[in-house]
Amino acid sequence: MKMLQDKVAIVTGGTRGIGFATVKKFLDNGAKVVLFGTKEESVQNALNKLKINPMYEVIGMHPDITNMKEVEKAFAEVVKRYGKIDIVVNNAGISARDSLYNYTEDAFEKIIDLNIKAVFNCSKVGASYMKENGGVILNTSSMVSIYGQAAGCGYPASKFAVNGLTKSLARELGKDHIRVNAVAPGVIHTDMVDSLPEEMIKPIIDSIPIGRMGEPEDVANAFLFLASDMASFITGAILSVDGAGMC
Repeated sequence: MKMLQDKVAIVTGGTRGIGFATVKKFLDNGAKVVLFGTKEESVQNALNKLKINPMYEVIGMHPDITNMKEVEKAFAEVVKRYGKIDIVVNNAGISARDSLYNYTEDAFEKIIDLNIKAVFNCSKVGASYMKENGGVILNTSSMVSIYGQAAGCGYPASKFAVNGLTKSLARELGKDHIRVNAVAPGVIHTDMVDSLPEEMIKPIIDSIPIGRMGEPEDVANAFLFLASDMASFITGAILSVDGAGMC
């Protein structure tokens, strides 16, 4: 039996990087997956990559997850198609490295909207469908949610908030058999990291005791475990996946 056999999962930010790896990992383990992206083109590109396995049951959507009405409409369509929602992975997010002196109000609000408000929206609507039979909400946090970072204060602030939502919702929703956990990745080999100069990345990698940066699949494996019944007594946890880079 696969670990997520016949489960229905929504993964936001599912078109690339950690989100795409998580979509594929869930599909490999028997889940039906709805991946959310920001644009129709990126969603279709992700779906095209998944055509390598005709057994995958996956569809894509591109709602504005910072808008509660669009989230409600999208989730209702998922339930109409599959009859339920078992797992929500709140992975969509953006980062920033702006100095406080150059940080604009608009840039800060954009971080807050996607990294916090969207997590709230999808958690609220997802939980309303899970209340009858239980379910799992998983959030993408970050190692900077624990240690902060030297610039771009909006990003760690948003991830501190994600941790707070995770722990608070775990306590609130436990009575409804809804587990809520987060994964806090360290330095992961994604497009975002690839865009950084080598002189910035190499010292970071050199400081990781395990000797390498993480791969998106490393984080996807953590999400798979937390989504599965193997983690049935784990809720309110912030699981670091960082190669001991920040322990």
